[in-house]
Amino acid sequence: MLWLVADARAGQELVLALPRSQPADAAALQRWLDNARKAARIDHPGLAPVVEVGEHERWPYLAYDRGNSVTLAERLGSKGFPPAELVAWMLQALQGLAFAHEAGLAHHDLQAGMLMLAEGSGCRLLGLGAALPPAGDTGSLPSHRRAAERDVLALGVVLHHGLAGVPALDLPDTGQVIDRMPPLGRDIVRLPWTGAHAVPEALRAIVNRATDRQERQRYRNARTLERALGGWLKTDGEPGGGPILLLLDRMRAVGLLPAMPGGAARAARLATLERERTNELAEIVIQDVGLAFELIRTVNGSRMRGALGAGGGPILTIRRAISMIGIDGVRQAALTLRPWPGPLNEAHAADLATLLDRVRLAGKVAQWLRPAGYDAEVVYLLAMLQNLGRLLVQYHFPEEAAQIRRLMLPAPAARAGEPEDPGMSEEGASFAVLGVDIDALGTALGRHWALDDSVLQMIRRIPLAAPVHAADADADMLRLAASCANEVVDARSVPAHHRTAFLHRVVQRYGRVLGVTQREVMLAAQGIAPDEAPEGAAGTPGEPAAAAGATHHAQHGAEP
Repeated sequence: MLWLVADARAGQELVLALPRSQPADAAALQRWLDNARKAARIDHPGLAPVVEVGEHERWPYLAYDRGNSVTLAERLGSKGFPPAELVAWMLQALQGLAFAHEAGLAHHDLQAGMLMLAEGSGCRLLGLGAALPPAGDTGSLPSHRRAAERDVLALGVVLHHGLAGVPALDLPDTGQVIDRMPPLGRDIVRLPWTGAHAVPEALRAIVNRATDRQERQRYRNARTLERALGGWLKTDGEPGGGPILLLLDRMRAVGLLPAMPGGAARAARLATLERERTNELAEIVIQDVGLAFELIRTVNGSRMRGALGAGGGPILTIRRAISMIGIDGVRQAALTLRPWPGPLNEAHAADLATLLDRVRLAGKVAQWLRPAGYDAEVVYLLAMLQNLGRLLVQYHFPEEAAQIRRLMLPAPAARAGEPEDPGMSEEGASFAVLGVDIDALGTALGRHWALDDSVLQMIRRIPLAAPVHAADADADMLRLAASCANEVVDARSVPAHHRTAFLHRVVQRYGRVLGVTQREVMLAAQGIAPDEAPEGAAGTPGEPAAAAGATHHAQHGAEP
């Protein structure tokens, strides 16, 4: 409970936070007071400072200076709040909540009224330590984890209320809402599509994940929700923001991508090559994804393009890049890469190695399935560049990349005879974890590199829900071939019992436009070049066969 009181002793208004019921006996009261004093000692800008811990007639309380503050509940109207304003407040409260959780304390009764708004100090959470522990709370680590997860869910319900302007399920008490949501109840809490303030798609995904009907999809701790909301605010909610802001600081510290394993031997070989052997040099460079991207960035940047003059068009082959900057330029680019695996630990490095193998396989598949007459190296590079955002996330945000993969996994049916629960789309999972679409990160970096609009369009995959139309220009055909190749390779992540249907949809989408057959797609999905397959091989979508980078797989573990 919250009470607004006048303190005659100091001539000030205080807000008192009390438990909903009195402690059962003197021992319970003392435990409450001890816990409240512990909570009051936690100092964080996102937590309201306690001015007094006391009790009156066996009613214990925490006292806070009212000052010029109001609670979020007092400010809430039927129109809710502008998204950027609300998210900025929630981030401050989340940072305080996360700090408290890490100190071993949960809130247990987080409500809109427990968020205090004041000019100059933003939003602060109050009431930490005020609630009586729920029945069954033993104070153990599992109990604390469950309580912390409930706090995060409660804050998600408050976020929902603040954006929608009306409380979820028409219940202003977050505890009552949670008790009616799965697994305790059957009600679903999702943001309405209409309201006084438009909710951007990425923010909608974050808030809906916070209150998702599947427990496994919700945020597990305050830090993960904080990172998602912070990512959204930085890229979409702030004037002048953008996805590139998420990356620039990290890239300055650890580079775009690390050199591939064996970088030292590769650099030594580069040093022995003659200037005239451009094709052989290109074959070496293109196997190192980070080095290939560094060369593409260099030759397409505004400085290089300015030196060449207008009308040259984008440079999308390693051969031409090498002819422009020379072997010394290649050596210099190689020296800018961090040695493998950069700052990653062993597990994260293995994940990046797996993704790099898949990206290079996508390049090979794009070469196999491209229509006649199109440059093999161009389509290889475009297929890799369509994974630029995924590689950036895996290298710079490895924990978030693991979350995204987990959210995309389907869940078994809750009951026999019911369909399995599908996982999120990659776009939805990326919104829910990072606050921004993975592909948007790749596009933002391409724009930062000064790639022209035609290239930026080619390095965006065809969305899975979008129809595939006949290509009107060579750039469209190249984009289609690269997108098809990436969808074929994506089949390797699809559960085996769905793989045939997934690849069949790829053939339906691209078969007529690219002239590819079911057999070619099935073989390519196994890493087999269709024109090198044994006579009569039909291809099956079972376990992928060894593909390009097989030696690398042996070093870093087979792909799941």
